[in-house]
Amino acid sequence: MDIFFRDPNEIPLPPEEVRLSALKAEPWPDGRRVRIYLEVDPFQKRPSADLIITNAAGDEVARANILETISRKMEINMHLREDKPGGEYNVQAVVYYQKLSPVGEEPASQEQPEPLIVDRGQTSFTISPTS
Repeated sequence: MDIFFRDPNEIPLPPEEVRLSALKAEPWPDGRRVRIYLEVDPFQKRPSADLIITNAAGDEVARANILETISRKMEINMHLREDKPGGEYNVQAVVYYQKLSPVGEEPASQEQPEPLIVDRGQTSFTISPTS
């Protein structure tokens, strides 16, 4: 598969060598949304990613799944599922490839095989509590 508009100086990597090259989190002024910037190495096969935001207590407050992206650089807004957001938060990103059965072949069971996780990253951010 060709990825269009790629830089001729960048060499696309096989799935096992693709890594997370940037992960940033920027809270919006309203304190309820967070802009997540994610970048991966040039790739031959389209990767997927899971993004999870947890609060200081370790509770999941937001989750997003990016499936087989065509872009190396991704920017998404995530909404925090809390009544009164505030304090320290952690963002975890997991870059992976889903192993699928070949076309025309029925899987041995209904369950999907475990994904090939190629990289993980995390960053933190703070939201000032609102009154």
